[in-house]
Amino acid sequence: MQTRPRIAFLGLGIMGLPMAGHLLNAGYPLTVFNRNASRTWDLVQAGAKPAPTPSEAAKDADFVISMVTDGPDVEQVLLGSDGAVQSARTGAVFIDMSTISPDTARLVYRNLLQHQIEFLDAPVSGGDVGARNATLTIMVGGKQDVFEQARPIFSALGKRITYVGSSGSGQVVKACNQVMTAVNLLAVCEALVLAEKNGIDPQVMIHVLSGGASQSWSLENLGPRIVKGDFSPGFMVKLLQKDLNIVLSQAQRCGISLPGTSLVQRFLEDNAVHGEASEGTQALYKALKRVEG
Repeated sequence: MQTRPRIAFLGLGIMGLPMAGHLLNAGYPLTVFNRNASRTWDLVQAGAKPAPTPSEAAKDADFVISMVTDGPDVEQVLLGSDGAVQSARTGAVFIDMSTISPDTARLVYRNLLQHQIEFLDAPVSGGDVGARNATLTIMVGGKQDVFEQARPIFSALGKRITYVGSSGSGQVVKACNQVMTAVNLLAVCEALVLAEKNGIDPQVMIHVLSGGASQSWSLENLGPRIVKGDFSPGFMVKLLQKDLNIVLSQAQRCGISLPGTSLVQRFLEDNAVHGEASEGTQALYKALKRVEG
């Protein structure tokens, strides 16, 4: 029986922890690193090997997967003095599944090529629900033959897995995803406010609209949380702010304006001012309610 490739997984946050668990359950030999080592305990109990640094985690790994917060974090865990590149073998494949700028993805790609290491940027969509259920949408940039090597790994994590183009292309498509996510979330919040102001039970509204042309992930997953007053994070306000900064910077480089995205970012800034940056993105509803008085 063919041995499964060895994987190092770097970053065990809300998304990374269940993703790493799926790989372990699929039979991949797994080494894990997280800055807060306590996040590794459950996986270690299930058979994963802990590592004190990204460099130690990457020793002998065939694939190194990073799932961290931002571009500087990706550069640190992959390229830093204790980064995975310091011990990775020639021919290894690094896969970054974080959401970072396309420029940073291309920078990492070029740096790793100098070490004869391949790189894919493979951000995901589907939130904490998709991570837990292994139903993520995965958009992948890089060399297509390297993508094909990694496809079985992606299949353990998601359902819609798509090669979208050269290095950085995965992050461009993720930026498009965040535009759709942000503006749609604003629409859900506005619809809830409109229903409430007119005496409509918001749960009834969600039920009706979930079967029509306005059906969306945000409506079905975040709408009920808003109605219940549940603003716990699946994806934090501050992380969506970070993503929309990437989107708006990319738009500026292209010479285009994204007015809907800019509006959502202003509401998120209001969330941050009111101490809600670590709440779930559905807290956008709170910012809208404040504007509406």
